[in-house]
Amino acid sequence: MLITFLIGCNRDKEETCAFVPPVKDRVSLEFISLSDSVVNITSKDELISFLRRYPVIRDYFLRRSMYPNDSVFLEELYKRFTNNYLDTLRADVKRVFGDEQQLKQQFQEAFSNMRYYYPDAQLPKVQTLVTGLDNDMLVSDSLIIISLDYYLGPGAKYRPNMYEYLLRQYVKENIVPSTMLLYGMNRFSYNDLADDRAIADMMAFGKSYYFAKQMLPCVPDSVFIWYTGDEIKGAKENQDMIWYRLIEDQVLYSTNHMVKQRFLGERPFTIEVGEKCPGRIAQWVGWEIVKSYMKTHPETSLSQLMEMSDADKLFKESRYKPVKK
Repeated sequence: MLITFLIGCNRDKEETCAFVPPVKDRVSLEFISLSDSVVNITSKDELISFLRRYPVIRDYFLRRSMYPNDSVFLEELYKRFTNNYLDTLRADVKRVFGDEQQLKQQFQEAFSNMRYYYPDAQLPKVQTLVTGLDNDMLVSDSLIIISLDYYLGPGAKYRPNMYEYLLRQYVKENIVPSTMLLYGMNRFSYNDLADDRAIADMMAFGKSYYFAKQMLPCVPDSVFIWYTGDEIKGAKENQDMIWYRLIEDQVLYSTNHMVKQRFLGERPFTIEVGEKCPGRIAQWVGWEIVKSYMKTHPETSLSQLMEMSDADKLFKESRYKPVKK
């Protein structure tokens, strides 16, 4: 049975916001813009000095270990950072992000909301820069690094070399939602790492999407999961048939890598469901299950949800019952 996703001229009404925490004052976030630093490097000594000041950028973001030795690493970086195309990237970053204050404010909003739920949580530093399309972002408990040239959108002269269905994700509106998705997954989500069933992955993704939405409660769901508005609309209208396919193909309790990749992995379409069904559809279903759990268990706090590591308990107690919309 294949789904024909309904794409009409009229869009659904704007999603209502999730609960908006009563935050009076935004947190003071250490936001460091390094967007001009790399572009202004004019000698190898300056490059060495930059890399010494920012060892995490050097070792993990610029991937020092991929080069055979320091000499090759420095030579390749210096060629890239002094190439004229980097000036073009920097100009596009300036055009798209301006002085980066809007981006900083969205990070402040997200982490201010996080402090509402986790009052004692330490805030990470945020660093932005231009790398010549070397990497997109790095998210850890204490540091977030964003390469802004990855997120310039369709008007940029240079863009990452990838398929269009992946490339459409790299726009400035996705930066903070994507960051909070990863931050929640890495920092606050407890999962049973020994459970390699698809349902465990679905619950892990579902919790992370739910967390990110609470940090940015008025950002549409489609932004977090990188779907178009029509794809979200189609998924909601056909969730009963999506669920039928997951059950029919015995996806939920499968540990088979190929099965999980087809329904959870990055693909342009989940063709097993329908030719217009977006990829990662089981991640979206996992999010819907978590939403159902929180709706039927209003006494559960966000931190309690994130600490739930029993995928079966979360799934069964969600009372998720997809219906035709």
